Amino acid sequence: MFSGIVETIGVVEQIAKVKDNIELKIRSQISCELTVDQSVSHNGVCLTVTRVSDNTHFVTAIKETLSKSNLSKVVEGDSVNLERSLKLGNRIDGHLVQGHVDQMAKCINILDENGSWIFSFQYQKPEIGAVIQKGSIAINGVSLTISDSKANELSVAVIPYTYETTTFGKMICGDVVNLEFDVLGKYMSEFKNEQKMDKNE
Repeated sequence: MFSGIVETIGVVEQIAKVKDNIELKIRSQISCELTVDQSVSHNGVCLTVTRVSDNTHFVTAIKETLSKSNLSKVVEGDSVNLERSLKLGNRIDGHLVQGHVDQMAKCINILDENGSWIFSFQYQKPEIGAVIQKGSIAINGVSLTISDSKANELSVAVIPYTYETTTFGKMICGDVVNLEFDVLGKYMSEFKNEQKMDKNE
C-alpha cells in the first residue's frame, strides 16, 4: 500500500527481455536502501525488488503488468516515479494507493497557469470505479485531486513541487500514463453494481 507521495525519480539504466517479462535495472537515490522482496511503486506499479547493487535495484514486470501499464513503453534512459510502501503509523499525505494500475491514459493537453499546471488526460470509462470532480486519482503513482471530469477525460492541477520532483516536469502531450482509480470509489461502484443485480433477480 502506498500514499501516492513520490519519494524520488529513478532512471531506467537497463531493460532485459526474459521470456514474456522484462527486467528493469533502476538507478535512484533510494536504491541502496532497498532490500530484496521489498515492494516499491514504479510509476504507480507495485513491483518486488529482486536484486540490489550499489545505487541500482532490479525489478521484474510480468506479462500481465506490461499489458496494463506504461512500463511496456519505457526505454533505457527514461525516468520513473518511485515510492516505497507505507509503514504502519505514518501519516498518509496523499490517499491510499494499492499500486495496481487500472488502465493507461494519454496526456492530451498541458496548460501553464503561471505557477501551476493543468494536465488533461483521455482514458476509457472504467467498468468499476468513480472519476468525480475533487475525487482522488493516482497518475504514474502520484496522488492527485481531479479538478475537472468529463466523458472519458479528466484534468488535474499540479503544483510546482510536484512538477519539479516527479516525472510531470518531463511530460509532454501524447505521453502515456498509468491510472489507478480511488480504491474507495471502486468498492462503492462494485457494491452498487451488486445491488442492481440483486434487484434484477
